[in-house]
Amino acid sequence: MKNVVVIGGGLGGLAAALRLRARGFAVTLFEAGPTFGGKMNRWVKNGFTFDTGPSLITMPWVFEDLFRAAGSRMEDHVELLPLHPLSEYVYNDGTRFTYTSSLPEWLRTVKQLEPRDVAGFLKFQELGARLYEVSRRTFLKHSPAERPGREALAALRYMPLRHGWGNYHDTVAAHFRSPYLQQLYDRYPTYVGSSPYSAPATLALIPYLEYAFGGYAVRGGLYTIAESLVTLCRQNGVTLCENSRVAKIETNAGAVTGVVLDDGRRASAAVVVMNGDSQNLPAMLGREPKPDARSMSGFVMLLGIAQSLPQIAQHTIFFSGDYKREFSDIFHNQQFPADPTVYVNAASRADRKLVPAGEGETLFVMANAPAIGANWTAEHTATARVRVLARLKRGGFPDISSAAVVEDTWTPQRIEERYLMPGGAIYGTDSHGWRNAFFRPRNQDAAVRNLYRVGGSTHPGGGTPTVLLSAEITCRLIS
Repeated sequence: MKNVVVIGGGLGGLAAALRLRARGFAVTLFEAGPTFGGKMNRWVKNGFTFDTGPSLITMPWVFEDLFRAAGSRMEDHVELLPLHPLSEYVYNDGTRFTYTSSLPEWLRTVKQLEPRDVAGFLKFQELGARLYEVSRRTFLKHSPAERPGREALAALRYMPLRHGWGNYHDTVAAHFRSPYLQQLYDRYPTYVGSSPYSAPATLALIPYLEYAFGGYAVRGGLYTIAESLVTLCRQNGVTLCENSRVAKIETNAGAVTGVVLDDGRRASAAVVVMNGDSQNLPAMLGREPKPDARSMSGFVMLLGIAQSLPQIAQHTIFFSGDYKREFSDIFHNQQFPADPTVYVNAASRADRKLVPAGEGETLFVMANAPAIGANWTAEHTATARVRVLARLKRGGFPDISSAAVVEDTWTPQRIEERYLMPGGAIYGTDSHGWRNAFFRPRNQDAAVRNLYRVGGSTHPGGGTPTVLLSAEITCRLIS
């Protein structure tokens, strides 16, 4: 059996380890931190249980396929909870409405906001469907370095002729007259850490995927997925090593030979798979890193509230009053927004086992932040907290400023340190422009033989299902 070393125990690393082990490789996975799962992780205190990363998944069939590849069934490990409604939206002027996956209900809401936008929404969905049909046969299935086959060429018949290839915000504005709906759909590039004013219109497939196929929470939290994959790794014979940071990738004659850990241990390998930020790879090879345009980071407060709040939705977005300025603050001024958009996930509304004795709430409160890493200070944290709570108060959210009985805070600096992500950028490079969106670091290294990448910073990009697709693409390239 060929020895494979996987660097990093995030979702992509676990998926690659399972797929390669199922093909007969001897797989060892080294994780720098104390737990596996990467950003899909968990924090528990005083009976309150929180996911520290993603709060919903889309494209559930991608997860199901991974479990099948590992010789199991997803439903034997994980219970998906469909999100109905998808979310609540609250605007700066007090306007609020429910974004429901019931098409008749949603079309009634759209008609109330702007009657002409009913046709715009349907055309926007048609555009997203076309982009998805092209992408699932090409971008989401193959590495850009692979020669396109018949299926990829046949997918060209779905290519949209208009609105699919320009600026994302311009495409949204071409379909929606209502400023409320424009701001709602402009939010979706943030799913990959990017600005709607700089991202390409092809990202319109993201809102299509969520609406057409649904969003899902997980009973017990999304970390249950990571736990299940760890269990399957161990059952299938993958060697898992936590608290084991790889410092160097060794090569000879242009091919990998193994890795060296920061404590001096060495592991030989015929194949190395890097599951981590691609910007860290050059240093591991003894080369100069090449700085890239970083995606957004985040400011997160995990708040355990003793009082139950049945009046709040599971997912609520409180929009800033000036969306364009918010992204300018983040990307151009490299500062926390003066008026942030705030996302609140109250996972406990759907799963009362996440709170002690079924009482209280778990609140995941997040605002987008610049990827400034070590330059984030305690003063930044204090300022961000005040601004986030002010936005929630303006949106009519219950006063939680002093109500938390447990609390944990994640900043760009903490994200950088814990997950070894330069700047704390959650998705590696941003998806601004065609090069960054569609020519991310290759799954198979072009310079070093038998060196491969998986994860959100490589092709096809960030987001839990696309990370799993990156593992599938990469494993298919390994022989």
